Amino acid sequence: MPYTYKYPRPSLTVDCIIFGYEVGSQLKVLLIERANDPFKNSWALPGGFVEMDEDLQTAALRELEEETGVKDVFIEQLYTFGKPERDPRGRVVSVAYFALVNLAAHPAKASSDARNVKWHDVDQLPKLAFDHKKIMEIAISRLIAKVRYQPIGFELLPEHFTLSQLQKLYETVLGVEELNKRNFRTKILKMGVLKEVGRQENVAHRPAILYTFDKEKYEELVKEKYHGLLKRGVDFEI
Repeated sequence: MPYTYKYPRPSLTVDCIIFGYEVGSQLKVLLIERANDPFKNSWALPGGFVEMDEDLQTAALRELEEETGVKDVFIEQLYTFGKPERDPRGRVVSVAYFALVNLAAHPAKASSDARNVKWHDVDQLPKLAFDHKKIMEIAISRLIAKVRYQPIGFELLPEHFTLSQLQKLYETVLGVEELNKRNFRTKILKMGVLKEVGRQENVAHRPAILYTFDKEKYEELVKEKYHGLLKRGVDFEI
């Protein structure tokens, strides 16, 4: 006879915070316009209920693709949100995941129970459903902390980029107008995860050196549980 549990149990959902960036643009986040109640017609993070036969990450990736068409992204767990009043449908606990993607490589298209899907500037967000404003605040704080010790350009920049483009990305994420150019270049190169791949072509100005990320070197440092990256970290004084 299967075991039955006589006490009330909460439901479980997942939410996805997908940060996107395109060279020269603002940092953005992917939102859906909900097609159903609760919060019908409101903007929200992609997500939904976890099915009985799937793990959390599988559920997050499934909901993300079903609602936005975005797939093949690396997501990592952010935080668990479980205030009793966070969802008007009842006692619902949500596990949030976040990812960093290059906008050009991940076009979005509304489907499933989403009326619309759109990339929004993180500093100009509409009113969000549920407790998604709080989720966004924590996600942005995590991203700002992450950028100081981990080369986030892996996911956000094109394969080949200049140091100026990389610096602009850091300035955008950190919310500062301009980092010291010499200080930035010294610290980012000290991390040891960049490789020169040539120079820009067909530009009106002096061609800048192009770089790519040395993924093998980066993975070696990851195996050291970020010890190497922390020692080389881009911990700017701002």
